Amino acid sequence: MSSEPSRRSRPAKSSRSSKRGSKRASKARKEQGREFSAGGVVVRGTPQGGTPHGGGQAGDEVVVIVPTRRAADGSRVLALPKGHVDPGETPIEAATREVREETGILAEPVCELGESRYWYRRDGRTIGKTVQFFLFEHSGGDIADHDDEVEEVRWIPLREALTALSHSAEREMIELALAQLDKDR
Repeated sequence: MSSEPSRRSRPAKSSRSSKRGSKRASKARKEQGREFSAGGVVVRGTPQGGTPHGGGQAGDEVVVIVPTRRAADGSRVLALPKGHVDPGETPIEAATREVREETGILAEPVCELGESRYWYRRDGRTIGKTVQFFLFEHSGGDIADHDDEVEEVRWIPLREALTALSHSAEREMIELALAQLDKDR
């Protein structure tokens, strides 16, 4: 996986069809896959005994992970918790489960933030990925209780995540979370 997923719009469909074009399209479909995931922006308020969060205040923090899987260039990735939606599971259920598994954190959903869509390459295949993100409020748990797919879990200032996260799509989710928290003031 590359260190920054490439974002691409879908090419316009041609109104003309040919046998040769059909074979190319069929081959392209075989080489492409689709993935659907869900994830969370888990926020907690001022940890030094201040008032609970409410509105993207200076003391707000967000939980982030360093997955064991490295970027294509071998560098460590700083990311939000997310993962596949299992059969029979809703995106919010998947996001809640993934937050718990990847971070050890218990969190209550607040609202849906939006989707990020991007393409990446794995094993010579192009994968189109859609991730539905939700805003969560921290309610408990221990970051030491994460699964083995994650090398490190830590809390960072919410506003720092705007530049610290490895992928632009996830930085956009932090912007949406800040806007939602400001709106809820």
